[in-house]
Amino acid sequence: MTRLRSAAAALALSAAAVLPIAAPAHAESRAEAQVNAFFGQYRDAVLGQNPNQDPTDVREEFMTSELNTELDQWAADHDADPVFRAQNVPSGWSVAYGGSGAGHSTVILTEYWAGGGHTDVWYQVRLDTLRIDGLEDAPQ
Repeated sequence: MTRLRSAAAALALSAAAVLPIAAPAHAESRAEAQVNAFFGQYRDAVLGQNPNQDPTDVREEFMTSELNTELDQWAADHDADPVFRAQNVPSGWSVAYGGSGAGHSTVILTEYWAGGGHTDVWYQVRLDTLRIDGLEDAPQ
């Protein structure tokens, strides 16, 4: 009986060494959820898949008026979409927490492009209102 228990214990230990232990899932922060919702609605509006809003409406819903003014100027200066930071539409995206401080949270949105490649765009979200008040290219 002791030998059987020892064999069972050895088997359990070897199985535990082989089986991966799942890491806890990352819970999306409120700021990440806000940027994710904004980007999905904005992308749908640009693609004409959001019959109730155009891209300007989506920006006004989620962003401060000051940021919208900055983005309009960025678009004029770069002849590209100020949210996508490109002339085309990304095929997908993901969001990640980038830190918090001074009443804001940074969310790093990674845009994925057809044919490969990606672009990171940094969003700043006010924690009290969840309004997006900053959007810029990733620091170099």
